[in-house]
Amino acid sequence: MLRRSVMLAGALAMSALAPTFAAAQETIQFGAVLPLTGTLAAVGKQVQAGLELYMRQYGTNVAGKKIELIVRDDGSVADNSKRLAQEMIVNDKVAIIGSALTPSAMAIGPLSTQAKTANVVMVSGTSSVINPGNPYMVRTSFTLGQQSQIVGEWAAKNGSKQVVIIQSDWAPGAEATKVFTDAFTKAGGQVMDTLKVPLANPDFSPFLQRARDLNPDTLFVFVPAGQAGTFAKQFAERGLDKAGIKLIGPGDIVDDNDLPGMGDAMIGVVTAGIYSVTHDSKMNKEYVAAFEAVNHYRPNFISLGGYDGLHLIYEALKKTGGKTDADALINAMKGMQWESPRGPISIDPDTREIVQNVYMGKIEKVKGELFNMQFKTFPAVKDPLKMTK
Repeated sequence: MLRRSVMLAGALAMSALAPTFAAAQETIQFGAVLPLTGTLAAVGKQVQAGLELYMRQYGTNVAGKKIELIVRDDGSVADNSKRLAQEMIVNDKVAIIGSALTPSAMAIGPLSTQAKTANVVMVSGTSSVINPGNPYMVRTSFTLGQQSQIVGEWAAKNGSKQVVIIQSDWAPGAEATKVFTDAFTKAGGQVMDTLKVPLANPDFSPFLQRARDLNPDTLFVFVPAGQAGTFAKQFAERGLDKAGIKLIGPGDIVDDNDLPGMGDAMIGVVTAGIYSVTHDSKMNKEYVAAFEAVNHYRPNFISLGGYDGLHLIYEALKKTGGKTDADALINAMKGMQWESPRGPISIDPDTREIVQNVYMGKIEKVKGELFNMQFKTFPAVKDPLKMTK
C-alpha cells in the first residue's frame, strides 16, 4: 500500500506538471535585435511599434502555438547585435530571429546559418545582406537599389543633367550611390562628385557647402531614417533650398517620422520610396489610425519591416502547421504574396528578397503639415543588383 501510495503521488505530481511542460512546448519564441538606443534609436522604436501593433491586431496564437516576442537593444552597435543574437539562440531558444540595421544583419546572418534559425531582416536595405551563404535569411524591408534606380531614371527624364551625391559612408549609402549613378549616367546624366558623410554624429554642413560650390542642378542624397531631420535643417541653413538646386533621393530622406519637424525647405523634394502615410488604400488608413492611436506619432516605412515581418512569420507557421524547422519555414516564405499597408508585396522565391511597389512622391504642405504625396507607381520592383547578377 505504501508503495502504491508513493507511485500514485508521483503520478499525480507528474500530471500536475504536464500542462506546464505542454505549455512550454507550445510556445514559439521570436527574438528581435533592435537599435532602441544609440545613433539610430528611432529606427528600432518604429520596428518595435510595428511588431507590437501586429500582435495586438492578430493575437499571439498561430497554428495552435503561442508566439512570444523577445526584444533586445543592441544600442546601434553590431558587436552587441551578434552577442545578443547568440544569447537568444542558445539561452532563450528562439525559433526565429529578427535583425535590423545592416551591420547588425551582417553580424547575425552567419549565426542564424550555423544554428539553422530562420532570420527575418526587417530594416537593412543593403542587397548583399541576403546571399546564398546565409540561406535562412528573408527580407521584409526594402533594398536601396529598388528606390535609387527608379529615382535615377526619373531624374534624367525630368530635367536633371548634373548631380552631386551626398551619402552616408556605410554599405547602404554605397549601394544607393552605385545604383543611382549607373541608372542616371546610362540615361545621359553626369555625376559631378560623390561626397561621403560619416555615419556617427554627422555634420552635413561642410558637404552641403561643397555641393553648393559645385553648382549642380540636382542633389541626390542618402541618409538613414533618423538623420533626415538633421540633414533638412542644415540644408535650409546653407540656403540650398533657395539656390535653385533640386533635392532628390530614396524615401529615407523624407521619413514620415521626421517630416513633421523638417520645415518648409523640404516642400517640393522628390523621392522614390516604398511607403507614405498618405498611401491611398483602406488598409493603410486603418494602419495609420491604429498606429497613431497607440504611439502618438506617425508610422514610417521602417515600421512596416516589423509589421510585415510578423505577417510573414505567422503565415509561414500556418503553412508548416506550427513547425519551426528553418528549412520548412524558409520554404513556406518563398513566393508568399500579401497585401500590406504599403501595397502588394511578395517574397522572390529565387532570392528571398522582397518585391514591392516603388512610388514617386513629392513633399507638400497639407493643413499645415508636411506630407509625402505619391504621384506615380512603379509596380512589383525587384532588387536591381540581384537582377543584374
